[in-house]
Amino acid sequence: MVNMLKPNAQPALLVLADGTTYRGWSFGAAGTTVGEVVFNTGMTGYQEVLTDPSYSGQIITFTYPELGNTGVNPDDEESATVQAKAVIARNVTDRPSNWRSTQSLPEYLRERNIPGIYGIDTRSLTRKLRDYGAINGGVSTEILDPEKLLDIVQQAPDMTGLNLVTEITTSQVYEWSEETEAEWEFASNANLERPLTVVAIDFGVKRNILRRLASYGCKVIVVPAHTPSAEILAYNPDGIFLSNGPGDPAAVTEGIAVTKELLEAKKPTFGICMGHQILGLSLGAETFKLKFGHRGLNQPAGLQKQIDITSQNHGFAIAAESLGADVEITHLNLNDQTVAGLRHKTLPFFSVQYHPEASPGPHDADYLFENFVKLMQEAKDS
Repeated sequence: MVNMLKPNAQPALLVLADGTTYRGWSFGAAGTTVGEVVFNTGMTGYQEVLTDPSYSGQIITFTYPELGNTGVNPDDEESATVQAKAVIARNVTDRPSNWRSTQSLPEYLRERNIPGIYGIDTRSLTRKLRDYGAINGGVSTEILDPEKLLDIVQQAPDMTGLNLVTEITTSQVYEWSEETEAEWEFASNANLERPLTVVAIDFGVKRNILRRLASYGCKVIVVPAHTPSAEILAYNPDGIFLSNGPGDPAAVTEGIAVTKELLEAKKPTFGICMGHQILGLSLGAETFKLKFGHRGLNQPAGLQKQIDITSQNHGFAIAAESLGADVEITHLNLNDQTVAGLRHKTLPFFSVQYHPEASPGPHDADYLFENFVKLMQEAKDS
């Protein structure tokens, strides 16, 4: 355990499902929580990561050793609350230094009832997760007996077969109009002139995806993941967007069924992360669970001439050998050669297994939103 004890620090315990135990100190809320323990290699953007709905059901280990230095602020939230079950850090500060900060990270987590544990050798933990794979674990400030906490952890369900979309999808339809703020806009061709209507199916959508669509001139209507295809088509959309989300994509059976029906309308369709997996499943492909997933801000993706450095967050992938002859791979994750992008050869459907909207991360792949807009314009003009 790393010795960075703060005044009045309370002990905390992390136990993995295989019995591995880490003792540290509490930051954030008191309590006990269980989830799948994963690691994120990003050096920035911890607030966007923690509020990304794709992390629902997971306990996040940050490999960067310092957490909380820039505090938190309301503008960087990717959803209405923290989605992670708990946070694991080597060191954390409660005295942030940043002009945008309105609150410290420990205060932010306490208000949202999210436990955190620091003083952990996160390098050792990350190496274990790489060797063993993502594994269930528990963080507690109340149960400091490893065997008792282990009993609780071992009762938790595995992520495979788990449909978490039902827990976080919007409960009602809403329209999104907020664009990327002018001082943060980086795309010279944003705000294309012709208004286009996009229906976004919310499997756990990030706010910045919606901002990027709005910035490219789209009227965005967000609907629950279980919305029938007839209701979606009643909006007469120019395009369908399939969002990111948590859990096992193959378990989101309603979303797959709806997407299959929507594809029959042959409207331009764009999927990101889980939306990529849902599109693949709807086209007849299969998915599988990665050993420890891809979670970070510098994942290289490409196929031939152009390589994008991308932000990624997923634990499942499409099996390349299961793709039909009418679907082609457009991108591979160049770290492990898993499918990172696909498109239909004759119909206007495409998707990527990474986050072109970033937040956090690089903007290399923002052009994909423009590509989606061009597909919709072409379909509208034809």
